[in-house]
Amino acid sequence: MMSNLFSIFDPTTNIFNLSLNWLSTLMGILFIPLPYWFTPNRYFILWNFIMIKLHKEFKTLMGMNQFNGSTFIFISLFFFILFNNFLGLFPYIFTSTSHLNISLSMSLTLWLSFMLYGWINNTQHMFIHLIPQGTPTILMPFMVLIETISNIIRPGTLAVRLTANMIAGHLLLTLLSSSSNNLSNYLLIILIFIQILLLTLESAVAIIQSYVISILSTLYSSEIN
Repeated sequence: MMSNLFSIFDPTTNIFNLSLNWLSTLMGILFIPLPYWFTPNRYFILWNFIMIKLHKEFKTLMGMNQFNGSTFIFISLFFFILFNNFLGLFPYIFTSTSHLNISLSMSLTLWLSFMLYGWINNTQHMFIHLIPQGTPTILMPFMVLIETISNIIRPGTLAVRLTANMIAGHLLLTLLSSSSNNLSNYLLIILIFIQILLLTLESAVAIIQSYVISILSTLYSSEIN
């Protein structure tokens, strides 16, 4: 039972000994059809509206010391996670964001780039950031230790947050669907209705998690300037 339950997260499914599951990570490109680049259709207007809103919000969070165009890194991160989260809701499509291979790679890469840039270019600011303003002298060593640990575990918390939320919803849907074999028609209708509600909730979680990861990454980048 457990092996079948967790088989939906198994990345080793292959064809002719070629692991093709991870190709679903690139399927988000299919959401950008050719007319997007040529005509201002409704899809383009919606896409552009979302990007402008995200750009304004990320620009506000990053403050005045940002580089031109730096917000588009986090906009791209938002859409990348969003597409992969949504693709995982379709049957027989591998959810790459439910694995730490993807989520930890993204969060660790961003965190390392922020830390290297901050400690190389703004060393004094990074040291000051380890001690909150108004901290008593006797507590400064403890605050430095606490801030250092909280800073180190940031990529792990980002990755685990995304992975755990995607796994939880998929497991719940799988558990409910596996219990439908011996149900009466009346209970089966109720189960289908519950599954539709859970799928709607999972769609909201897919959007929220991509937004949360992007916002937190933006906040972490704003602390190095």
